[in-house]
Parts: sequence; structure tokens; C-alpha cells
Amino acid sequence: MTEETIVYEYAVLVTSLTAEILTVAQLYRERADSENPFDELKNHWGWGGFTTRDLKRCRFMARLTALTYNWWSLFVRLANPWKHTEAITSRPLLLSAPARMTRHGGQTRLTITHPHAEADRVESACRALAVFFRSLRATAEQLTPLQRWYRILSRALVKYLQGRELQPPIALPTTT
Repeated sequence: MTEETIVYEYAVLVTSLTAEILTVAQLYRERADSENPFDELKNHWGWGGFTTRDLKRCRFMARLTALTYNWWSLFVRLANPWKHTEAITSRPLLLSAPARMTRHGGQTRLTITHPHAEADRVESACRALAVFFRSLRATAEQLTPLQRWYRILSRALVKYLQGRELQPPIALPTTT
């Protein structure tokens, strides 16, 4: 190829939709967003398959992987509720920080040294999370476990709830 060669790149989309091109492009982005968690589970969490023919163990590992993914996603959303962060970036960011625990004068202190370039942002998020859990602990005795769980979910999903707090469903009276 010479320097005078002009290279063009084309993308062709064939659809039977009658929507405008911008609407179709948005639908395509939304579809990709809905597929990303499955891609993440397969490629970053090892949910792509297991090497045993034992169906019981395969199901157990699949459930364990899904549970770990869900808990990690919830923790990352608590740290930054405004943005989804995939495991490939969130794990090194939030897990690669050696800590030292010291005890003196009846107090325990945890000193975390974060080597990442985003250390200031991570520290800020972790401090905000600690403040949230401290306030939750202060009111925990007044709340039921379900109400505490809804407070945690409300913080993690604040982007989608637009500041509203989730409320547990009202228990219906049981009939005997």
C-alpha cells in the first residue's frame, strides 16, 4: 500500500426495522449493554465451562461463580454507584492494596497502601463506603435485616432509583 492510498472502512446494517438510523444505533448499543454481563461472566469469571462430567459439581460451580459475580458487582456498585466497572478493571483496582493492622492503646488501625495510579479515587470511594456502613451500623438496631438490606441496595442502585430509597414490600396477612 502506498502513502497516497486512501483507506475507507464501511459498516453495513441490514434490518427490517422502520425506525430511523439513530434509533437503530441506540437499540444496537442497548443490546450490546445487555450482553456485556454474560461476556464478563464467561471471560473474566470463568463461567465458560467446567472440565468435569459431573452435572452436580458443574451446577454447584456455576452457582458459586454467579453468586461471587453478583456480590462483587454489588460491592463495586457500592463503591461507585454511577458506573458499571467490569471485573478486569475493578478487581486490580479494588483488591490490589496491601494492608497492615496495628493495635495500640486499645485501638485497631488498618493502614492500606494502594499502588494504583487511581489510588486517590479508590481511597475516596472506600472512605465514603466506610461512612455509609458506619451510619448503617449506628441505626442497625432499629432496622430489621430486610430494611438494612434495602438500604444497602438503595445505595448500590442509586443511579437507577434516582435517589429514591427502596422499601420492603408490605407483608400480606397470612390466611389460616
